[in-house]
Amino acid sequence: MTDLTIEEFNQLLQQWQGENIRIQKHELRDEDTVTMNLKEISYESNTRRLDEYTPMHLLFLHGQGQTQTGAQNAQPLPSPYYEIPLEDSTRYQHLNDRFTLNTERGTYTIEKE
Repeated sequence: MTDLTIEEFNQLLQQWQGENIRIQKHELRDEDTVTMNLKEISYESNTRRLDEYTPMHLLFLHGQGQTQTGAQNAQPLPSPYYEIPLEDSTRYQHLNDRFTLNTERGTYTIEKE
């Protein structure tokens, strides 16, 4: 795997707009898988956080999709985007058609379907 800066990660991920992607989240005892058609990518910074649980930065993957948590059936995404909390210490890695984001909370894998 190749380590990336946030700028390099963003530049490569922007090329995936229009692609079908799968996002796997492994966060403490919470795991889920989302599939979506990636329409747009955006970021948000929150400098007025109320607590440390609120992330300072967010990555939004916009598109229509569905989520599957545990053994439940797939359900439509509750909103037209998927949100990934980012930290200054987030590690961005890339290999072939897969990105891995490691944060203090967990690991997110984004890959083409």
